[in-house]
Amino acid sequence: MKVSVGGFSFNQAFLNGTMDVFGYLETVRYRYGLSTVDLWNGQFADRSHPLLKLPDREYLKKIRQAMDEKEMTLVNIAIDGAHLWDPDADKREALHKNALEYLDASILLGAKTVRIDTGGRGQSTFSDEELDYVAGRYREYCQIAQENGFTIGPENHMGPSLVPGEMKRLAEAVNHPSYGFLLHMHRWDQDREQGDAIVAPWTVHTHFDAQTAGADDAVETIRMLKKAGYDGYWGVEHHAHKQPYLEVEWMLTTVKHLLLMSEDDNNGEEQV
Repeated sequence: MKVSVGGFSFNQAFLNGTMDVFGYLETVRYRYGLSTVDLWNGQFADRSHPLLKLPDREYLKKIRQAMDEKEMTLVNIAIDGAHLWDPDADKREALHKNALEYLDASILLGAKTVRIDTGGRGQSTFSDEELDYVAGRYREYCQIAQENGFTIGPENHMGPSLVPGEMKRLAEAVNHPSYGFLLHMHRWDQDREQGDAIVAPWTVHTHFDAQTAGADDAVETIRMLKKAGYDGYWGVEHHAHKQPYLEVEWMLTTVKHLLLMSEDDNNGEEQV
């Protein structure tokens, strides 16, 4: 099955110093038997810096080497500290420079999909001027992505990205084949019932959390995405505060079961 474990699932272990990025790779590969890596830059960036600055290139090479030794593929990297829109022009430029550095790191690490947020925290829509800026930056990043074999785009994570209609408007404005959406299923501020379907045409990666995996329509959501053409990975992003190894194992099993159910034309009902 095409499943992955988002790095943020072990955030508590990172915070208390019991895991680093190399421990995450070992855990995913040998505890859960996966060959997929679903990184969050908070696993290796300087978290004391507001832009989560990158470590030096030699450290990134060590991460890549560790993945290669384990024959692992970086199916997604979620990048914080590089979002596109901020009302302050100087901060926008700093965020842009940081995004370019992270795109270079994503190339080095061999990412298949990259998430950089829209920005706009605290607002539900973009003005036309803001949309032009954000779409233009994504097109710039998409060109880099196209030249290096990956896709890039936002996640429904903050501000206007939590409004499905705005994300449709943005995708249509970007209009680039290397643009893709990281869908955190059911996490919307508006149109929650239809949100996943609205962004399905652009979805290139997904994240489940405990709430979305336990939703009554979780199987139907998977079926809808498959019908829309989605053939990517189904990621677990479960921020466990206690017993993260067991909690993530439970979530992985739950998601695998949902995927099995989605393949059952009888909706899992036993035929007599």
